[in-house]
Amino acid sequence: MGELDGFMKRAFAAATAHVDASHVARQDTLALWRERMQATGYLRVSRPEGLASLAAPWPEARDHEEVLVELKVAGDLVDVVAVKRALLRRQVREVERVEERSPPWMGEEPLWFVAPDVPSWLHGVRVLERFAPGCYRVGPSPFPFLWIAANELPLCDDLMPFLVARSGQALDDFARWVAPRREMEWVLNMVQHMPISPETREELMRKFGRSDDPEIEARRQWILQALLADSPEVKDQLIKEGQLTEARAALRRVLVGRGFAPTPAQEARIDACSKLATLHRWHDRAVTTPSVKDALA
Repeated sequence: MGELDGFMKRAFAAATAHVDASHVARQDTLALWRERMQATGYLRVSRPEGLASLAAPWPEARDHEEVLVELKVAGDLVDVVAVKRALLRRQVREVERVEERSPPWMGEEPLWFVAPDVPSWLHGVRVLERFAPGCYRVGPSPFPFLWIAANELPLCDDLMPFLVARSGQALDDFARWVAPRREMEWVLNMVQHMPISPETREELMRKFGRSDDPEIEARRQWILQALLADSPEVKDQLIKEGQLTEARAALRRVLVGRGFAPTPAQEARIDACSKLATLHRWHDRAVTTPSVKDALA
């Protein structure tokens, strides 16, 4: 069967090579398989007795050697196709486990699907049993199938692997909660890669101001330089913001030096100006004009 299977694959490849690519194109089976069958990961259960005291869903893994995990973060599509693919990946892994054992393994591979929320369409095609905050058993199913809604999970150290799937305000709450619990490198990477709000990102970045400890300050500078090296557009934006901040400060020094007191509306206009040439023009005019109004004309 092995030689025949190899021959059939070679024959298929040779035959499709003669077909016009506008009608059909051959996709290498192995490449396609690897791309679509790659799950987020597997949880290997080495000490099941230790899971009993952890927050749900961890105790659900006690009766299994392994759990397949499908993780969907904010922005990922969670539709019927995504779930069907996860189910197929579970079945593929189950076949692998059967083939790895002698005699064959006779168990059922569990699936934990982690997403920000439970999609509304799922309620229409499955029966969901909520057994803990954010944890649902999905049925009918011949194998353990859990849906873990990260936005509903409590902020708990045990649940860190699932909390990263949060979205929206729940993700911002997680970011603020986790920041003091992780190393600076971890938090800065979170700020860089996770879709938290600009307000929360700015709030967290303020926590990484200069330190009096030379070692900590050196690490902070190294991390920031590494992040900027990977994001030249961010570096350019920071340079521009620095120039704008300095130009606004120079304009205000001239106005104060001449005894002018800008109104709140004029202060807001200065802060809102994002054109360096305009700020420079206002600065030059402020040296000689009789009022703030004339300087900002």
